[in-house]
Amino acid sequence: MKSKILIPILTVFLFVESGYTQNREAADSLPCELQEAVVTTKQPATKLVGSTLVSTIPGTNLADLGTALDVLAQLPMITVEDNAVSVIGKNNIEIYIDGRPMRDEQELRQLLSSNLKKVELLMAPGAAYTSTTGAVLKITTRRNFVKGLSLTDQFLLECRRKWSVLDYLALSYRIGNWELFANGTIKRYNSFAKGVTTNTLVYDGMKTAVGSSQHITYPTTTGVVKTGFNYSDGPQSLGAYYRYNPERGNFKNTGCEWLNDNPAISNNIDKRIRAQSHLVSLYYENTFAGKYLLHFDGDFRRSNESNSVATTYPASSNPTVNSTDERASTLWAGKLYLNIPLGKGDFTVGTQDSYTHTSLDYRMLNTAVSEYIPSSLTDARQTSAALFASWSRMFGKFSLSAGARYEYVDYDFKVNAIRDKDVSRRDHLLTPDVSLGYSFNKESQISLCYKMATVKPSYSQLTGSLSYTGLHQIEGGNPGLRDQRMHDIQLLGLWKGFMLQADYTRSLDTYAFVKQVYPANNLQLLMHPVNIDVSTLNLYLVWSQPIRRWTPNVTVGMYRQRLQLDNHRYNKPIFSYYFDNTFSIPKGWTITANISGSSHGDMHTNRFGASWFTMDASIGKTFLNKSLTVKLSATDMFNSANNDWTMNTYGVYVDKRQSYDHRGVSLNIIYNFQPSKSKYKGSSAAEEEMKRL
Repeated sequence: MKSKILIPILTVFLFVESGYTQNREAADSLPCELQEAVVTTKQPATKLVGSTLVSTIPGTNLADLGTALDVLAQLPMITVEDNAVSVIGKNNIEIYIDGRPMRDEQELRQLLSSNLKKVELLMAPGAAYTSTTGAVLKITTRRNFVKGLSLTDQFLLECRRKWSVLDYLALSYRIGNWELFANGTIKRYNSFAKGVTTNTLVYDGMKTAVGSSQHITYPTTTGVVKTGFNYSDGPQSLGAYYRYNPERGNFKNTGCEWLNDNPAISNNIDKRIRAQSHLVSLYYENTFAGKYLLHFDGDFRRSNESNSVATTYPASSNPTVNSTDERASTLWAGKLYLNIPLGKGDFTVGTQDSYTHTSLDYRMLNTAVSEYIPSSLTDARQTSAALFASWSRMFGKFSLSAGARYEYVDYDFKVNAIRDKDVSRRDHLLTPDVSLGYSFNKESQISLCYKMATVKPSYSQLTGSLSYTGLHQIEGGNPGLRDQRMHDIQLLGLWKGFMLQADYTRSLDTYAFVKQVYPANNLQLLMHPVNIDVSTLNLYLVWSQPIRRWTPNVTVGMYRQRLQLDNHRYNKPIFSYYFDNTFSIPKGWTITANISGSSHGDMHTNRFGASWFTMDASIGKTFLNKSLTVKLSATDMFNSANNDWTMNTYGVYVDKRQSYDHRGVSLNIIYNFQPSKSKYKGSSAAEEEMKRL
């Protein structure tokens, strides 16, 4: 009820304030004389450097939005939904903060917008990154030279269909060259979803319908405790941290199932989730002779997850179906590289190595169901060793970068302690990349990039176990999935406030989910991934041009694929648009309004429904000399997001109608305390003599 009242109020306020701001003076170079002091504000500037989009943050109207997530949501080609960052037209992005890989999504929420210096979006990442990487987001923060104790507390209260709450507390103490830090987060999240799934097919010569309904609540409690240090002395720096992440969840679905015209059978699915992970991460960096940069990153991660599922049929004679699974994984990883000047350019050479061990112990406790969904113990071990090298140089107005990555992979897969020779394999992979750019002037650049890559399926897709999801439905992985081979050609162009991205990808043996009849003594439908060949074209046009206190980002584009599977074509294009707006108003007020929409079309084997108009908005203000930020946000204000999709594979047509709790309001309060810098403004009266002494 409260969200229904707050959303119209926020909408009216947004339009009133936006009308007010458009009549204000230009903010590109806005001089405001206040008691003989001149204050200058700048709008965010994004430029194309080679194949990288570079956005500067300090002094712009994005610096006071709140968190790094708020800033990223307003930058070109980047979208943020439920704290998940994605790049338009790209998959599998990597995020780096001050050169170190981000290991926790909460880091972006914990990073204040006022501490951001620069955001770089690498649209064509080179050999230094794994083959699965479609784009790289590099965030550089402003160095904090304040000595003593610093404190940040962030409180978030959110109401969708259920209430959620989060609190984050960070402490940092800096003395000399050392910085010691500790922070903790606790979050209570409660999500809700409902839907209806209808499967139609011809079975035993008869048209058959298998249906189910879902009414899902998923309350979870998660925590994060992190502590570590940073040390910096001239060109040398090092640091390490330890993070512990427990999770407790209780998934509950109250729905029903039916077959053809038979009466629906009610069911209850209760899933208890207990998980925890430990992570130790460290880095070392040193610059020798002012030009040789050595950098090392190391990680150790250990995680465990325990799930127990009970499916009951309270109004029928169907027996309860119980299952449990225990998942454990261990990761050792290291990356070492050296950057040196070579041939009037920059040369980087390095190695990236890892060892991964993951196991899944699945137990089906129902005797009848175990005949077609057996218990299994799967064990996967992978050793990966990669060598990479890249070189870049400017030739006047031309820029050139080229690289290559060689990777040796030893993958060993066992089921019930027996090695699967058809799945286990050793691979030698060589993937080159090249990028050529030309700068006409400061406002006009163009670049052309080519990349070949090998993409490995996730361990969840490679699992050989099956999961019971209904009387006639099963879900599972596919241990026989082959590695994807990908060729990608990308064109990027920037002219004044316009940017064009055209990306053509040919993927061999990529992955798509299908539904088909599973061999059993009764009708069973299996949803699992298979290898497919697909060609895709992404075409996007972006416009961003500050207008006084209003900064708009407009993106329009198309995704088109060519895919044929089992004599069925999936070629319908998806047209989309994104219209992001930031309004900077006097006295510390900031308003954002982000509108987006898309047509229905095919993406791999799914045809997604259209969402022509969805809108998120926020209003925020800073207090206490920008130490306190208060922000009120609304997501999916008109409850117009469409989550429906269909699938037609191997004679099974799936119609999925679903609704999530995207619509809601949230209140975010951030308090940041830092001791004042020294106010001593004098300098040595004899600087040269001081140097001599």
